[in-house]
Amino acid sequence: MKKFYTSALLIFSAFALFAQNDPAAKKVLDAVGAKVKSAKGITANCTLTSFTSKGKPNGSKLIDLTMKGEKYFIKQGKTEITCDGVNVYQYDGDKTITKSSVAEGSQTLSPQKLLSGTYDKDFTYKLVSSAGSFYEIEMKPVDARKNFQKVNLFINKSASTFAKARILDKSNNITEVKMSNLNLNASVSDTKFVFNKSKYPKDVEVLD
Repeated sequence: MKKFYTSALLIFSAFALFAQNDPAAKKVLDAVGAKVKSAKGITANCTLTSFTSKGKPNGSKLIDLTMKGEKYFIKQGKTEITCDGVNVYQYDGDKTITKSSVAEGSQTLSPQKLLSGTYDKDFTYKLVSSAGSFYEIEMKPVDARKNFQKVNLFINKSASTFAKARILDKSNNITEVKMSNLNLNASVSDTKFVFNKSKYPKDVEVLD
């Protein structure tokens, strides 16, 4: 799930604004952020599809996302990711759970960051299209060492919510993430984000 998880987190991100960024894009992202910040709890379904550099589909994955404040829970098949706001626990669906701190993953893009519609100083962004039902915002990393070239976000005009993202990596492969059934007023218990080792196989190993 590592590649999938990295792609998903790449989408779920947030930006601190700086001078070279497009004011028109800022206005769109600020509207998205305002909705997320006022959300009671968030649930959504996501479809992640990868394409080769020649445009050939290379498989899809379905994931469920639950989020509340700085906490989130992601499930894809047997694999799970639990973030309690301090630590992140990644279960590989077999016998290993990898534990890391949120601080350790500060360079990675997290679910809150994507949905909040604000983005950090590691990226520049601009509004490239407002045709049709979506605003399209192109994000490029300032650091050329990143393993992707750019991310294009698609924001639903009428709802001011994230709808889709397209990631172009250094090999010109594309990962597309589509969001559906987004609920910004979900009733979510805090217990959803509490890591409980006993729910996993008895011989599971926790690595940190």
